[in-house]
Amino acid sequence: MKKRSILLSLSAIPLLVACGGGGGGTTAATTTTTQTTKLIGTVPGTKIEAFCDNGKYYTTKSNNNDTNRHPFELDVKKDSSCYIVMTMNEDNPAQRTITMLAFQDASGNESTRIQMTGDIVDLGYVDLPQDPTAMDDNNSDHVKDTPMVIDIPQGATETTTPDTTYDSNQNGTVDVYEDPNHNGTPTAYEDTNNNGTPDIQDDSNHNGTPDIMDSNNDTQNDSSHNDDHDDGGTTDTNTSTGGGTTGGGTTTSNGYILTAWNDLGMHCMDGNDFSVFSVLPPYNNLHAQLKDKNGGLVTSGVTLTYESTTGTDGKINTSSADKTNFWDFSNKLFPNSNLQPDVGLTGKKTPSTIPQSMLFDTQEKWWKAEGLPLTPYNDDGSKNYYPLVKVTAKDTAGNVLATAKVVLPISDEMDCKRCHATNSLSPKAKPNAGWVADTDPEKDFKLNVLRLHDERMPNAVKDHMASLNKKGYTYDAAGLEASARAGTPILCSACHSSNALPGTGVDNIKAFTTAIHSYHAKVIDPYTNLAMNDSTNRGACYACHPGAATKCLRGAMGDSKDANGQNTMQCQSCHGHMSNVGDANRKGWLSEPNCQACHHDGMRETSAIDPATNTLRHVVDTKFATNTNTPMTGVSLYRFSTGHGKLQCEACHGATHAIYPAHNADNILSEGIQGHTGTIGECASCHSSVPNTTTGGPHGMHPIGQSWVSGHKHVAERNAAQCKVCHGQNYRGSALSEMFTTRTLSIEHGNKTLQKDHQVSCYDCHNGPNP
Repeated sequence: MKKRSILLSLSAIPLLVACGGGGGGTTAATTTTTQTTKLIGTVPGTKIEAFCDNGKYYTTKSNNNDTNRHPFELDVKKDSSCYIVMTMNEDNPAQRTITMLAFQDASGNESTRIQMTGDIVDLGYVDLPQDPTAMDDNNSDHVKDTPMVIDIPQGATETTTPDTTYDSNQNGTVDVYEDPNHNGTPTAYEDTNNNGTPDIQDDSNHNGTPDIMDSNNDTQNDSSHNDDHDDGGTTDTNTSTGGGTTGGGTTTSNGYILTAWNDLGMHCMDGNDFSVFSVLPPYNNLHAQLKDKNGGLVTSGVTLTYESTTGTDGKINTSSADKTNFWDFSNKLFPNSNLQPDVGLTGKKTPSTIPQSMLFDTQEKWWKAEGLPLTPYNDDGSKNYYPLVKVTAKDTAGNVLATAKVVLPISDEMDCKRCHATNSLSPKAKPNAGWVADTDPEKDFKLNVLRLHDERMPNAVKDHMASLNKKGYTYDAAGLEASARAGTPILCSACHSSNALPGTGVDNIKAFTTAIHSYHAKVIDPYTNLAMNDSTNRGACYACHPGAATKCLRGAMGDSKDANGQNTMQCQSCHGHMSNVGDANRKGWLSEPNCQACHHDGMRETSAIDPATNTLRHVVDTKFATNTNTPMTGVSLYRFSTGHGKLQCEACHGATHAIYPAHNADNILSEGIQGHTGTIGECASCHSSVPNTTTGGPHGMHPIGQSWVSGHKHVAERNAAQCKVCHGQNYRGSALSEMFTTRTLSIEHGNKTLQKDHQVSCYDCHNGPNP
């Protein structure tokens, strides 16, 4: 027997400061939920499970931060008593180790259950056994025979009585980690239905609770059947992460789903020095939508907030003013802004441990917190380009409806050092008066740029002084370098307008994006000896934009490789060459590529540029198209477009430049909602029951998963030709029918497992479309 445990605006467009379908009404929230305790800690790399009162089950996985201490967070019902089990290498039977925790009080008394009484229970670092042969395991079932004993953490108390729901024989061991068959495999990792996955991973109704612990015997008010045992005939008030799996990215309760996103995939700022000039200040945008799983979008009766949370590196970013000198110069860069430390240009504060409110945008139908002055520095000074925030939705009584973790990527990698740093390999970048040779590398290249600008356009300030003064700028008539050295840094868009900073520019001077890209298209890259305009890869863009470290272009498009391991898509694949970006007729941030330029007529192109015209491809097919005249006439932008159920495209597909699946911090949101990476496409994630439809899903899709096995038969018999759109002209599959995750389906003659990335075809289960 085992014992174990910005002040400026451009119509509907928010200030950007960055680099680089179906119907559905609106719903007011009325349902309530209980408070939660956040169980946190660090582990070597682990699945964490909490088995709590009344059959409540919660699970998450730690976040891999490339150290041996992976952080985790798990929200459980406050005041509940729980067994805690941690599993290493859960997908590797030979190396799997399963450890129950026990908790010891100051008197030395031990218990395998603790009651979560505080808001936060921090287990600290749990140094779990990683080698199954080196731990006590007499029957070789990979379950540690004795619990790992740790001190009772603050915010918790011991519970001495067993819970018969999960420990029926009251021996201190959770039943699913017993080995009743004496075959060396605990119940959790048996495969009783022969579907190729352990029973602990089977969740047929996608409610976050494994089937082996989900009896669904509530007798009332549980239409979504998401309770694992009868807790008095009421709906669950706080279930595990959506899909019951990784990362703690999103928690749904009482039938709500919360999705959140950053709009551009990467926002940029000028390093940590703003004393010379600035292209972009600290500025980030957060958007969110809340959906009732039994209705439409929730637009009233709720409040949404944002706050800092631990990143995938196990660290946190809760301030900005102590990490950059932006606030020392903000009033000269943005006259009359009068910003307080950690307050951005829109009045929004840097995410911190104190929740800050989000506002509802009645035009876009999203909740927003725009202009967050975030930097890529953790509180301990280390760098993290992918800090996380937690968004919380509450009803009017203050009860938590749902939470979501989302990345707000921010880079300071944007600079001009390659050519403009003193003694660079680019002789034409050297000012006639010589290099500045400032000892501070962050000031050096900027002063060289200003000196060169003064030499080539010596009257730039003097000729436009009146217009600049009207806007509050007090630059020195002697030039830009003189202004900076006198303590007044230059805002580039003060003269050169930018749609990223609406309202900027004077006297119809060439727009910033036009001036920069048209001039530098002819510049010779000192590293490649090619004109920037002749480059066909992202290296030319990364010379200035983020970047080699930041990976502004990532995700499904940025990470796509050919058979030789080479990138199949580059920045130029969507934006064209640098001269195209610098075209005087182009409107920066508005004249952008759209989805249908590549996704049309059943095809998935790897370039949006029509080789016949060297311009953006124009197509008729609208199945995957962005919305026309969005957000203004003549513009069609992905980041403002909506689709199925009036959800924003970015809510399901991810942010521009970071389409799912992307960086592990990007993926936390989609994993939390549906249990796996990739486009959010699991019907049960947003609907309490899978809709019965053939073409009513996103982009005219049918439901995916088990329900379609029986549902597709008569559809195919009546009109098999419509299946060709996604499954190919020969019905043997295409890129549009790829599996987002491995799935085992019950079919007519047994079970069929379809692996992730497999292109589903009619030939997988029977002999083509006409068996």
